[in-house]
Formats: sequence, structure tokens, C-alpha cells
Amino acid sequence: MDIFKFPVKTIGGTETTLAPYRGKVMLIVNTASKCGFTPQLGELEALYERYKDKGFVVLGFPCNQFHEQDPEDNNAIEQFCQKNYGVTFPLFAKVKVNGPDASPLFAYLTSQKGFAGFDERHPIAAKLDEILRQELGDYQNDSAIKWNFTKFLISRDGDVVSRFEPTTLPEDIASSIEKLI
Repeated sequence: MDIFKFPVKTIGGTETTLAPYRGKVMLIVNTASKCGFTPQLGELEALYERYKDKGFVVLGFPCNQFHEQDPEDNNAIEQFCQKNYGVTFPLFAKVKVNGPDASPLFAYLTSQKGFAGFDERHPIAAKLDEILRQELGDYQNDSAIKWNFTKFLISRDGDVVSRFEPTTLPEDIASSIEKLI
């Protein structure tokens, strides 16, 4: 599959693809405005600012599938991200990342890189593990996205290089980005 051909919608609702990002290193993230990981929006913006002139871009895809942590419409989400975290990286329309109605892009991403496990050093990791065990049981054995702020690092050629779970801080991805830019 050519990742650059997947249909997506901008946060403003325009149908497009990822073709404008061909030749760039991409970090594709499912985001949410009312999540314990929401401060990562500011950290993602810092990564974007640091590397954007070297051919790197963060692409944010709001998602409301995890405890309804992004219930607002696209316009409100965009305003929230800009006002509270200074987000200037591209945002896209709200998507589903799991299940039969999952965005084809996210279905592809999860088919390329499965669940990588949580970073147990993160203060929310134990609570997230507890929630997922209660809701899903043996959640570790499938490739589905487990929570908001799962991050996929894509090479300039469109290859899915790495998957980082929500407990991986954006700053901890910097060395992986530097290898690709």
C-alpha cells in the first residue's frame, strides 16, 4: 500500500490524501482534548517546531473512541489545540482508529506495527493497564490502538518505521526522528 494515497479529511472538512507529505518524515498521532495524555499536544508541537525545517511533520487525528475524550466537533478541537497548546502542525478531521469503521489509514498503520507495550516508567501506565484489563481482558495480543496518543513514525518513503504507545513521551522519539531526517 502507498500510505500517501489514503483518503483523509482536513480539520476543515476538505477531502485529501497524505500526498502533500510525500518526502517528509511523518509522526501520525491519534489525539484527544480531554485525556491524561493531552499535554503531549504541546510536546508534539515542540518536536514539530524543532524538526519541521528538516522535513518532519506531525499529523494529528482527533479520536473519541477512548472514554469519549474528544467529544467536541472539529472546529472546537482545532481551537482548543491552538489556544491551549499552540498547535501549528496539521490537524485532521476526527476519525475512528479501531473497529469496522476505522479510518483506512489507521487500519493500515496497525497492520504494519502491532502493540508495542507500555513504558512502565510512565506514571499513567499502571492505571491504563488496569483499565484495559478490565475492559478488554488480554488486550496485549492484538494490534489495535489501545488509547489516545499512539504515535506512528513514517519514513520519507512512506514506510511505517515505529509505533510508540501513549506512555512514550514525544521527546523520547526525537532520536528516532533524527535517524530519518
